Amino acid sequence: MQKVIVTGGAGFIGSAIVPKLQNSGYDVYVVDNLSFGNRSFINIDSGNFFHVDIREVNQLFEIFKVVSPDIIIHLAAIHFIPYCNQNPFESSDINIRGTINVLEAAKKITNLKKVFFASTAAVYPISDSSVSEIHPLLPLDIYGLSKLAGERLLHEFYLETKIDSIVCRFFNAFGPQETNPHLIPEIERQLKSGVRQIELGNLTPKRDFIHTYDMANAVLKLIGLSNAGYDTFNLGRGIEYSVTEIVESFEKILNEKIEIIVAPERVRKVERMHLLADVSKLKEKTGWEPQWTIDQGIEDLISNW
Repeated sequence: MQKVIVTGGAGFIGSAIVPKLQNSGYDVYVVDNLSFGNRSFINIDSGNFFHVDIREVNQLFEIFKVVSPDIIIHLAAIHFIPYCNQNPFESSDINIRGTINVLEAAKKITNLKKVFFASTAAVYPISDSSVSEIHPLLPLDIYGLSKLAGERLLHEFYLETKIDSIVCRFFNAFGPQETNPHLIPEIERQLKSGVRQIELGNLTPKRDFIHTYDMANAVLKLIGLSNAGYDTFNLGRGIEYSVTEIVESFEKILNEKIEIIVAPERVRKVERMHLLADVSKLKEKTGWEPQWTIDQGIEDLISNW
């Protein structure tokens, strides 16, 4: 049985990936400081869970040495862009220094076969069309910049170790157990309180929303690739939706009219109008196909209110 360490495994996306790994026969270990994640999100033995910050380098080295994983999935990061912009030192410290620590610890593991690094679509510049993995990179914010640094660090790790190293650029995730006030959970929060007049910011930007269960399936396929070398993959649905279209999906499933009020304090001054993934490489290399539509995902969220 292959051992997998998942950093940030008790977080939003980690809580979808961990059970998928467990159900697929992996021996899963989680490292998470629970600053955003929640221990109750995952069903894992206490002996397989380490309440540790990836900036605690000595503890991290000890965990990696004791577990001696075959695969590392590095998800731990601060990834809510407004928070990153407001706290640039903290987000850079975790996303860059934390990644350095993970990779330095990984170098000590003799049986390590693969490292998976969760990057982001925020490494791409503004584009009116879908972006493929060979699109020029130009982050607009500290989050994208910190993740691009992580990609570069992983590339250096690969050149030094020749251990398979996969960069996966996540687009806009949605699903249960969201831990940041992104668009869909913010709409949920307001609607769950009983109001049908909600306050939002920018309404016209379009995003590629992908369900975390589809993401977990893709991650499973990517860590199963043999002789991957160093490679990069987009992970999105390949369909973009505007804010108003997301609200319309809630309307349709609730069968109730929802009124939107644009709140000036919620409007972002710098905003992309489009962010759409070209996922043809992922599909071609792994055979992965997304299963969850936006309506199915929102219906699932509403059914669990």
